[in-house]
This record gives sequence, structure tokens and C-alpha cells, in this order.
Amino acid sequence: MGRNKRSRVKTFFSIFIIFGVVFAAALFGIQFITKTGFFRIPGVVYYDESLNADELAVLKSIFTEEVDLDKDVTISAYESLEMPEPAEGEYVYDVFVPVTDFYSTDSNIDADEPWKLFADAYEGTVAHEMISIDDLDFAKKLLSINGSYYLDDFDKGAVFRVIKFDSEKYDEEIKPLVNDSFTKSYPEKESVLTLAQTGVTALSRGMNRKLAQVGDARYFSEKITGFLSGFDLTHTSNESSFTSFATSDNICSDPRFIDTLTAIGLDIVELTGNHNEDCGDEAARNSIDIYNEKGIRTVGGGKTAEEAALPLNIDEKGSNITFLAYNQSTGGATLDNTPGANQYYEENAAAEISAAKERGDFVIVDVQYYECSAYASEYEDPTCDAANSAAGDQVGFFRHLIDLGADMVVGTSAHQPQTFELYGDGVIYYGLGNLFFDQVWWPGTTRSLVLVNYFYRDKLLQTKIVPTVYGPEMQTKLLDEETSKWFLQRLINVKP
Repeated sequence: MGRNKRSRVKTFFSIFIIFGVVFAAALFGIQFITKTGFFRIPGVVYYDESLNADELAVLKSIFTEEVDLDKDVTISAYESLEMPEPAEGEYVYDVFVPVTDFYSTDSNIDADEPWKLFADAYEGTVAHEMISIDDLDFAKKLLSINGSYYLDDFDKGAVFRVIKFDSEKYDEEIKPLVNDSFTKSYPEKESVLTLAQTGVTALSRGMNRKLAQVGDARYFSEKITGFLSGFDLTHTSNESSFTSFATSDNICSDPRFIDTLTAIGLDIVELTGNHNEDCGDEAARNSIDIYNEKGIRTVGGGKTAEEAALPLNIDEKGSNITFLAYNQSTGGATLDNTPGANQYYEENAAAEISAAKERGDFVIVDVQYYECSAYASEYEDPTCDAANSAAGDQVGFFRHLIDLGADMVVGTSAHQPQTFELYGDGVIYYGLGNLFFDQVWWPGTTRSLVLVNYFYRDKLLQTKIVPTVYGPEMQTKLLDEETSKWFLQRLINVKP
């Protein structure tokens, strides 16, 4: 009896051991075949040679020895001259744009492959460097690539650097590790605020006579409407008020001229000019009412001195701008409850600039300064090109506003374009010339500079300078490329 019991126990243990061995063999066999469990081989990170040193440093800070992957991942990079539609596992890691010296008149580079733009020497191109869009600011000039300007096109005009993660378990393993670091936002139309600043507008005198002939005030702007109306905000400094008493001899505007301004999509009218009171108080007040009715904001002038002194605060597309505008000794300023321009006072300007900077705003200061008059010749007269060609110390006055904290200072009294310069932490455009006027006798007064400013998250990324011209027909248009380069170089040659 006892012997049988021991036999059964022995048989049971034998079967248990055999089962255990078979189970273990099967388990380890499966693990061996599937490379799991005891035989599991951790996933390996393979870095392709297309990655640069900076990218490798970022990636290796993520894929440390503590990261345990089930599947291998191969990480590579490529570049494109067009914004790609990223596939699964792809991220636009950076956007590189070509820049050159601020004072260069070059505007474009031709390149058929991205790598050529990074080459130390690329035959046939202008001197430039490629920088991340994060490093772009107004102190360098942005160039187009193959005719595409990045801040206008956004999907062209740059080199788009893409990082690619290739793994069988991308969604489960890789995406949670890299998504926060590699998902970035870049400038796009919905986030970049465009502000076009223009110079003197005086829809008056001979323009009144011309309007009587053509009948439609949009005639004067029809060749530039498509350009100026395309910006988020368009500004001009209008020096003449609307009145039915406008003639070919006074600086007053036929009321129909409001159509010239609405046609260019005018959003901001500066009233620092010295002629807005030429037609009397009633015309000046009525003109402000007309602007208000059309949704056009005013700055640098008003129905009273208090109203004229109000800064214009712009808060759009994530950018905050304080726009200040002053009249400095050219007449037409209001000192009481009558309409007119905002008189410059040092104490007020310093306080207003300081308050805006404390808020973190970008500060633009426009100045109606002493005018430069060099109208003695029907030929090219460069006298007014230089900033100190006007009465007084124009350079010193404008630079002082930068010293007070302004980011950009613009002269809006000059009837002929003047030079420009980087100064301190800001930039100065001494005079923008005539956008609309009847001064067709001298070449200098028929031209103007349009400043196209591009803001992104309170930062001025770039200002593109676009020259315009009009002739005896008084229709403003863009100046041709060759003449533009010649004229801008002429202004650059006399910078302070």
C-alpha cells in the first residue's frame, strides 16, 4: 500500500516536472522567436548623417539611456524650398531665411536647391547668410528666394527643415517623447500683422482740377490700390481737409477725394500736417467726422488739443503697437479747443514713450518736422536726400526720440524722400515723400517711400521699403525695380 502511494507521488512529480520543462521551453521559445521577455532586444535609435550637430544635441537629450524602446527608430532630416505637408512622424523643425545687410539694395536670390543657399560661395547670388526665422529682426534685410518673399508667401521664400522619425511604434513610443519639443508654430498670415506707412497726402490744388476732368477720385489711386489695400493696416499723413470750397489754388480737398483713401484701404490717417486748418475749423472737424464714419482711425490731430494728443493703440494679431505723432514747428498745431495737429512737447513725448515701453508695446513716433525745400530745378536735385538738409538739427531730434525709447521714428513732412538709418536699438526714416500731391514739376517730389512693417508677437520682423512715383497724370504707382535700386542707393549714400 505504501509502495503504491510513493509510486503515484513520484509519477505526479515526474509529470509536473515534464510539464514545467515543456512550458518553460515553449515560453522561452516564444520569447526567443519574438525577441521578448528574457530574450528581448531593446529598440535602438539610429541617427542619420543628414542631422546636424544642433539637432543631434536636442535628440540625444530626449533619447537618453533611460529611454526604453520596444522598436528601433531611425531619425533623419531633409530640406525643402516649399512648406511641406508633414507626413506621420515628420515635423517642420526650423525655417531658415536669407538675409543681407540692412543697407543693401539687393532683394532676391535665385536657387534651385536648398543646400546652395547655405553654401559659402554660390555663384550668381548676392552676399547673404541663412538664419532661423526666430532670429530675424529689422536690423537685417530679408531677401526673396526665386521671387518669393517669405513674409508675404509663408509657404515659399525660405528653406524648411524637416525632422523625420521612422518607427513601427511611432504613435505609441516616439510621439509622446518628441511631440512637445518638435511641434512649433511659425509666422503665417493669421499671425503676422502688416502695417504700411506712407508719407504726405495732399489731395488738393491741381488734383482738384484733375478730379473735375476725370470725375472719379479713385482714378488717382487705381494703379496702387491693389498694393496698399492688401495690408492689415494702411496709414497716410493727410494734410488737407475736405470742403466744398476746394479749388485748384488751395490746399483743400474736394469731398469726393475720400474715395481715393478708401480705395487704398486706409485704416489710419495722421493729422500732424500744417495745412489741415487751411480750410477753416469747420472743414477740419467735418473731415474727422468723415474719417470716423468710414472706420478710419486718427492720430496726431483732433478737434481739440486733448483729443489731438491721444496715442493710437493697436492690438491686433498678437502684437501691441503704440503710435504717437507730433507736429514740430511747422504750423497748424492746436493749442486749445480748436482743431489741429498735436504740438510736440518734450515732457509729453518722454512720458508717453515711457508708458508704452512699460506696457511692452512697440513704439512708432511720426514727426511733422521742418520741411526741406529744394524745388529750384526740373532735374534731379539731391539736396533733400540728406536728413540735415532741412532747417534745424533733424538728425539730432529724431535720434533723441530713439534715445527716449522709441523703436521707430518716421518723418512725415518731407515732400521728397530722405535717407534712413539704424540707430541705437531702433530705426529712423527721415522722410517718406509725397504719396499723393500735385507737385509734378520736380522729380524728387513725385516719389515716396512706403514702409511695409511686419510684426509677429510684438516683434518687428522686417520693414520692406517700397518706392512709388507719380507723373503729370497724378496717378501714383510702384516705381520700377531698376529705378528703385538706384534711388534707394542714392538715399543710403547720404545716411548720417
